[in-house]
Amino acid sequence: MKIAISATGETNEALLDMRFGRCRYFQIYDTENGETVSLENKGMTSSGGAGIAASNQLVDEKVDVIITGSLGPNAFEIIEKAGIKAYKCGNIAISSVLDKYKNNELSEINTAGASHQG
Repeated sequence: MKIAISATGETNEALLDMRFGRCRYFQIYDTENGETVSLENKGMTSSGGAGIAASNQLVDEKVDVIITGSLGPNAFEIIEKAGIKAYKCGNIAISSVLDKYKNNELSEINTAGASHQG
């Protein structure tokens, strides 16, 4: 299973970025081999539609789970249609985010957050 986390940096000491579409990186953790890959978020530099670009990037990466602060309406729709589960977490170290996920301490995101323009 692949878990994508919106992140401020590329290490597991970096913090979860509460923004999804405009986060700097996605850290993708593979539960089967224990490896983590950091990718620059394609939506970060987008003039508009950042959530759409970020969502499509993670769909292309074939992730199963997303952990972030919130998802805007467009991102939520894409993620939901792709069958990807999304979870909400606070601004904590990525290593702690994974622990919270493994311990079932995160809330599933069942509705879209506010729309962000620009």
